[in-house]
Amino acid sequence: MSKTNNCKIIRQIKGQITSDGDGVKICRLIGGTELSDLDPFLLFDEFISDNPDEYIGGFPEHPHRGFETVTYMLAGKMRHEDNQGNKGILAPGDVQWMTAGKGIIHSEMPEQENGLMWGFQLWVNLPSKSKMTQPHYQDITSDTIPTDDRTDGVSIRVIAGKYNNLTGPIVNITTEPLYLDISLEAGVAASIAIPTTHNRLLYCYSGTIHVGDTIVERGSLAVLSNDATLSMRSEKLLSSAILFAGLPIREPIVRYGPFVMNTHEEIRQAIYDSRTGFI
Repeated sequence: MSKTNNCKIIRQIKGQITSDGDGVKICRLIGGTELSDLDPFLLFDEFISDNPDEYIGGFPEHPHRGFETVTYMLAGKMRHEDNQGNKGILAPGDVQWMTAGKGIIHSEMPEQENGLMWGFQLWVNLPSKSKMTQPHYQDITSDTIPTDDRTDGVSIRVIAGKYNNLTGPIVNITTEPLYLDISLEAGVAASIAIPTTHNRLLYCYSGTIHVGDTIVERGSLAVLSNDATLSMRSEKLLSSAILFAGLPIREPIVRYGPFVMNTHEEIRQAIYDSRTGFI
């Protein structure tokens, strides 16, 4: 019998409903009790609500050091500002890849008082050599994200990494990420090559996805084996999922709230430095 190189599902996480910021309702899939991290990924949240009471408080000023945040909006608008004078608005389909590096204090607040707010935030670790780098952003508008809209019912947005002949606009990231937003019409299948060096996860945010004989339902995060090809198909409905993969860093992780470093001493220094705005 020949060996297959198709990804298998190792486990699935449903996440936990909680709140963050000033009372924003979220589902935490990485960084909670079920899955603390999967190198290099430290946290993954989905926020979705059409009830303003569950998002209007937003995420007031807070510090970060030692990692990167990736915000991807599906619906609604979010305004960001930081202590270095940067500001902007994330609209539906937009992505922000923020490298906090040596430290930044920023806020993420809803630019709306009603309607649906829906998006994701992913935290990606930085290696020790890059943890004290200068903070910077890659703000990507929806119209600059290449999309493979095929005639067979497959649509794939390439946010980072490569798919077929498309390359995502996110560049110069240490963990060499692959970040795809995949939509499959009912009964349609797709195969995606993933570097076998990368850890990878698949989050179904609409419909139902089959990976081999295993079903991934809406709201479930699947940890995948490090095989070369992800073969997936939808069932009876249009189904959508986010695939993200990254090169593991394999360094000690010491985290305290919004700080992720390699040692406890570095965490203590981060707390001290944040009190003066990392100046």
